[in-house]
Amino acid sequence: MSLPRRHTVRLCVAVLALPWWGALAAEPDVSAAATPAQAGMREIRELAPDIALDIRYAGSDNFTGRPVPGYDAAKCYLLEPAAVALARVQAALRREGYSLQVFDCYRPAQSVKAFVDWVAAADDPRAKAAHYPNVDKRALLDGYIAGTSGHSRGATVDLTLLDCRAGACVPLDMGTGFDYFDPRAHTDAPGLSAAQAGNRRRLLQAMAAGGFGNYPMEWWHYTLRPEPAPDTAYDFPVR
Repeated sequence: MSLPRRHTVRLCVAVLALPWWGALAAEPDVSAAATPAQAGMREIRELAPDIALDIRYAGSDNFTGRPVPGYDAAKCYLLEPAAVALARVQAALRREGYSLQVFDCYRPAQSVKAFVDWVAAADDPRAKAAHYPNVDKRALLDGYIAGTSGHSRGATVDLTLLDCRAGACVPLDMGTGFDYFDPRAHTDAPGLSAAQAGNRRRLLQAMAAGGFGNYPMEWWHYTLRPEPAPDTAYDFPVR
């Protein structure tokens, strides 16, 4: 995330090409922690009550088209150092008139396994159009679904930015949606509009100031550096 092979899946691209991302090649041990408290995790709204949550895997608005096993609630748990750091990013952005909107935080190992099971299932034309229009579903295993999940280690978060300067908060245009399996989702992808590139850069700078590193193949994906528990994965459900 030693993690059993059947639990080692992570949506990512070309991991080994990125030296600082090499930790994902290892397989952390699965903790026996059965609750967030036992794992030393905090729910982000305990520290940042105004952060926006859109936990996609707790509902059907995700590439599987249904709630993902392991997500019994739309909550964001992170190891305490990561939660504290993310709350600081949120506070800084709010002072500038923006807000974070979170798609995913801690991801149980059982949920990661469900992604591989989904690849083996029949295709869904609606999911393909929304998430992988240019890639055959089975080909996702050749690069977009890899062997480990940083999310299961409790210090990785998927998110975007909201613009709240005019009152109601609205999502910024990032050029693609969340979990869009395509080179256009790379953080510095060519062909973006100036506004889209600027929005990705604003998110990148805000997260970097808080100690988070971006995974360049996914503009929404950030991990606290250094990771608090790089050798440990977790599998308790999100409740």
